[in-house]
Amino acid sequence: MNFCSDNVAGAAPEIIEAIARANSGAAMPYGNDPWTERVEKRLAEIFEHEVWVFPVATGTAANVLCLSALAPPWGTIYCHTESHIAVDECGAPEFYTGGAKLALIGGADGKIAAADLRPAGAGVVHHSQPAAVSITQATEAGTVYRPDEIAAIAEICRTHGLGLHMDGARFANALASLGCSPAELTWKAGVDALSFGATKNGAVAAEAAVFFDGAKAASVPYRRKRGGHLFSKMRFLSAQLEAYLADDLWLRNARHANAMARRLGEGLATLPGARLAYKVEANEIFVSLPERAIAGLEAAGFRFYRWAEEEGGALLRLVCAFDTAPADVEAFVATARSILRP
Repeated sequence: MNFCSDNVAGAAPEIIEAIARANSGAAMPYGNDPWTERVEKRLAEIFEHEVWVFPVATGTAANVLCLSALAPPWGTIYCHTESHIAVDECGAPEFYTGGAKLALIGGADGKIAAADLRPAGAGVVHHSQPAAVSITQATEAGTVYRPDEIAAIAEICRTHGLGLHMDGARFANALASLGCSPAELTWKAGVDALSFGATKNGAVAAEAAVFFDGAKAASVPYRRKRGGHLFSKMRFLSAQLEAYLADDLWLRNARHANAMARRLGEGLATLPGARLAYKVEANEIFVSLPERAIAGLEAAGFRFYRWAEEEGGALLRLVCAFDTAPADVEAFVATARSILRP
């Protein structure tokens, strides 16, 4: 009954089986294998566009490879205050770009608003130069950017000559929530580079830096190698991605996680003293609960993160995954209700 993160989940059986199948026989190294070739073709089909695909093992690697290709060492990358690249990547974006500056922008519901994006300092030798914008989909608040919101940000990027990166660690969850096409949520809206996540949604360790512009991707093969993220036995990463994309497993997993989050959020919203901080749009729930409810839930064996301390309680983050059991969701709500019952 662990709701700390979708990272606590295991791997989907289909992906474990794919790794086992890939373990038979020999295959050329460093991505020169049939699995990697098939993944590139499949992603081109899914996005309805030519793509340049670089499988890696972590979301941080995907993020920094994208950003290092879009921003020079003297560049500025604009991102949300709560973004993963700003809060949870230990300076990796700055390190891999060779020193690019992160400029933090606040915004409601974990999103940057186009109106708040004001690139400045272009051409001034004393200033870092505006280079890129990074948005997170789904956001760190569990909300999602609509295509029109992305397009508005992209328009500012084009006006100022900036690249647009999307951290898609939970891209599948956002896509399942919105019901639009992958193309509409990325390059058609103006995204240049996508960190395409799979690990949080059923893979063992597989992500991909996906570019929609070959010129922007030109340096990435060398950046990936120099950064230590070019796997010799790439087939085991690509086999995960191939299984992830087969038969819409990635979307089925995301739909289940989202559905469990909606059920959990709806149940919690009915409890006395509970307050949802954000609308539940993907697979994360942020809920304020009184301290006695939190203590009781912990005593009952439930695990979750205390996201922020509040008077008389705390804001909790709960995350549902592809394998979250409906019974666990119901048990969480029932336990909290029994504790909070007048």
